[in-house]
Amino acid sequence: MLRHIHLSLLGLVAAGGALGVFARAALTGAETTTGTVPWLTLLINACGTLLLGVLVGWLGQRRARLQAFLGTGVLGGFTTYSALAVQTATWLAMAPWTAAALAVGSLVAGILSAMVGLIIGSHIAETHSHREGAENAQ
Repeated sequence: MLRHIHLSLLGLVAAGGALGVFARAALTGAETTTGTVPWLTLLINACGTLLLGVLVGWLGQRRARLQAFLGTGVLGGFTTYSALAVQTATWLAMAPWTAAALAVGSLVAGILSAMVGLIIGSHIAETHSHREGAENAQ
């Protein structure tokens, strides 16, 4: 069953997505056939996953609007599974080992980046809550 989605929340996701897509396009440029693009896609996805991990680790279940804008919107638009899948499939015909390295490397980099990001975000949240606790005690 689909949950009711507020139009304002959907607008935040769309605005964030536009920013994320713009950032990715600025990094990758218009050329998508060069040999560096798949590796750039891997790097973009790993960085975006790290940042998403930080965001989720930091905010947890709080600030749904901020998470929708930054997480689903900006970072969802910045990272791209479809480009990775198409690039891997394209490289499969030309250089199967490169395609395999791209696919496996992307999966491993994504998982490790998410783990590191969650740790960093959780640490930020803990530090922030300790500061708030110390300020409230005074």
